[in-house]
Amino acid sequence: MTAQKFYPRSRVELHDFAANYYDWILNAASLGSYAFFIRKAIAQMKIAPDDKILDLGAGTGRNALLMRKYLSEKGKVVGLDVSQDMIRQFGKKTKSYSNIAIQEQRIDLPFQLEDSFDKVFISFVLHGFPQEIRLQIIENAFQSLNEGGSFFILDYNEFDYNKMPFLIKYPFRFIECPYAFDFIEKDWQQILRKKGFHDFLEKFFFLKYVRLLEAKKIKYEVKKKYEKI
Repeated sequence: MTAQKFYPRSRVELHDFAANYYDWILNAASLGSYAFFIRKAIAQMKIAPDDKILDLGAGTGRNALLMRKYLSEKGKVVGLDVSQDMIRQFGKKTKSYSNIAIQEQRIDLPFQLEDSFDKVFISFVLHGFPQEIRLQIIENAFQSLNEGGSFFILDYNEFDYNKMPFLIKYPFRFIECPYAFDFIEKDWQQILRKKGFHDFLEKFFFLKYVRLLEAKKIKYEVKKKYEKI
């Protein structure tokens, strides 16, 4: 039985076959380069041994396991996902580690967790939602972070779709959902600034079509000032 999707036009809500073979599909689609790429991207997060990390749309647990390599026993990774198929894989892969956990939680709705976090990570999820939902996810990340903590968005960079080389342009149109096409046109630093983030750092991959964007949480008073701009 196919699980219900909350956003039928999205392709980031994965269930059934796509969820069960997600890691294999990514490896095949990237000709084996994804495993190297994600390790490199997570290395750029500069994870401290005692960091507490929230992984939004945590998927199969592959990213959580990579982040755990930088942590001491005092550090931890908490993943959130809504897909039972993903949650099952995450739990199976990480069951040997007491400092990795998964929770069933919709990230597109307001939520409040018991802990706050030093880092929040989201990988190739944000582009797959309508803009108003993306803003809620960003707000959730802000509320979950300690002051001075970092929000990491690993996703498409900003670029002009019409100027993409054909060999990249055609797969992008074939693979991606409609929401991705407005995602790449937006100024995400400006959007994040209005939500209370600053001190941006960028790392680029795949001919600059993919970006790891880091944004730091600022004080509540400064956040309200930016929201009025």
